[in-house]
Amino acid sequence: MPEPGTLAAAIANNVRAQRAHRGLTLDELAARSGVSRGMLVQVEQARTNPSVSTLARIADALGVTVARLVEVADTPVVRVVHAEDVVTFTHGPGSARLLVGTDAPAILELWDWRLGPGQHHDGDAHPPGTREMLTVLEGELTLTVYGATHVIRTGEAVLFSADRPHVYANTADRDLRFIMVVTEPAATPDH
Repeated sequence: MPEPGTLAAAIANNVRAQRAHRGLTLDELAARSGVSRGMLVQVEQARTNPSVSTLARIADALGVTVARLVEVADTPVVRVVHAEDVVTFTHGPGSARLLVGTDAPAILELWDWRLGPGQHHDGDAHPPGTREMLTVLEGELTLTVYGATHVIRTGEAVLFSADRPHVYANTADRDLRFIMVVTEPAATPDH
């Protein structure tokens, strides 16, 4: 995994470049993303390591993937992401590893999630048309989408519309691990 300073600098450069490419001011990006102007300044100056939720809101507002914002180097035609370059977001004893992702028009992300017993992650609604599919490798996932709860056990898979709030929870007494793919449709002209 890249050093925290290297990752913060890459995020800062990528957010600033994506914002400039779209001709957005900090205030406009704040309004689109729901992330405060102050937080955006800290992100663009590499003074903070933003959470997954913050990065997801910024990425959605810019019409790119979280993977694009944490990319440390330019993306070649074939990109191998080495284990030491995988970005890991930690939350308590759990983690979410963004293994690889692509930019528009085919926005796609591959994640490796781990949640300890009793842990959960509240997912914000993604842009309209976003879908997630995942398979449980270990444990049991309690997935809540739009108020309906579903239990996905080891070896099972699920596909759902992620353009509404959703929650991943580990209500069992053992660790949970799942692999997830997020696909987002091409950005709309105003996105």
